[in-house]
Amino acid sequence: MLFAIGMNAQQEPIKLVFDVGSGDPEVQKTAARHLKGMSEAYPESEFEMVIYSGAYDLVTKKNSVARETLEEVAKRDNVTVVVCQQTLNRHKLAMEDLIPGIMPVPDGIYELISRQQQGWGYIKEAN
Repeated sequence: MLFAIGMNAQQEPIKLVFDVGSGDPEVQKTAARHLKGMSEAYPESEFEMVIYSGAYDLVTKKNSVARETLEEVAKRDNVTVVVCQQTLNRHKLAMEDLIPGIMPVPDGIYELISRQQQGWGYIKEAN
């Protein structure tokens, strides 16, 4: 029994970035659930969710399909949720329109590439 438990334990912390560009509400809910589950299961690891393009509603107070989940995980020390500033500009959204704890980055795609160059693992959330 102890052997089975040991096999599920995390060996080393990881760094993982989630790519969310889909406007599909089911993809968005699944992405938020993945982020929550991973950050709970691996508290010593770091996680970042990058929102851009058609996924912008995921981080808005008014339209998010996963607002409660994102509000919760954005408070964790091992989670960062960011949104592309260019996407915000295109949709005329300001910081006060966003779920608390969500931070802008100049360019979502650049953020994804930068994290991968830094050695972060990559998950594309899609259907």
